Amino acid sequence: MNKNSRIYVAGHSGFVGNTLIQKLKANGFKNLILKTHKEVDLTNQNKVEKLFKYFLPEYVFLLAAKVGGIQANNSYPADFIYQNIAIQVNVMQAAYKYRAKKLLFSGSACMYPKHCPQPIKEEYLLTGPIEPTNQPFAIAKIAGVKMCQEYNRQYKTNFITVVPATIYGPGDHFDINGHVMAALIDKFFRKDAKIWGTGRPKREFIFVDDLVEALVFLMQNYNGSELINIGTGEEISIKNLAGKIKEITLYKGKINFEITRPDGMPRRLLDSSKILSMGWRPKVCLKEGIELTCQWYKKKEK
Repeated sequence: MNKNSRIYVAGHSGFVGNTLIQKLKANGFKNLILKTHKEVDLTNQNKVEKLFKYFLPEYVFLLAAKVGGIQANNSYPADFIYQNIAIQVNVMQAAYKYRAKKLLFSGSACMYPKHCPQPIKEEYLLTGPIEPTNQPFAIAKIAGVKMCQEYNRQYKTNFITVVPATIYGPGDHFDINGHVMAALIDKFFRKDAKIWGTGRPKREFIFVDDLVEALVFLMQNYNGSELINIGTGEEISIKNLAGKIKEITLYKGKINFEITRPDGMPRRLLDSSKILSMGWRPKVCLKEGIELTCQWYKKKEK
């Protein structure tokens, strides 16, 4: 991937996609193909084909997805499975048909079994049942993983799959349907610290800037069908995370855990030894990342 390569970022206006675009531009990549959902609906095969036929992307970052937390998955299960599978099928088939040099697909840590040995190695995929609360999204993402692998096997494509830890940072969707970090920050700033579940589950978080550096690094340095985990190697319970956010936001009220609500996966810590052995390292620690995210949130809400 060089500075003049034709690079298509599917989902460039989303949380990770927007950060990736900023990173690519800062690094001198000039030939970026950027189309909003209104311009090209990626669930529409005809429109995706026209895009690829016209622009002939050489490198594809497939980040477009319908995303959300436990409540969103429970409320819109059909939308999660249909829209994500449709996007993946259309973009991957077009990338193969129009001979893209490489495609990077972003999976999700929720694809791994609910009760998985920790830290989670890439080969643990499909070794046990998935957590029910995010099953529609996880199944769609697993389909994307298998599609990458089988296209590589049959058509000799170069489709790679990454599995990030739970992503957070400036630009996230800060509401009740968002992921845990963004949802918690929003709750504390709105003085409504009611938190789903017991607070016992543990999660690993990766700052969005660290993630996009890893995506560019892997696009330039990794070729293979095996999954690549991207994490920090550190985990924290939701209860302790809430305590950190409370301290940073200066919230003075009580934290209420709604124990009748679902917890989700009990623990999710990735084994990221593969990417670490290649030379990539995360730079932003959790405390600094939360502070930067809260600063961005306050500016946005003004």
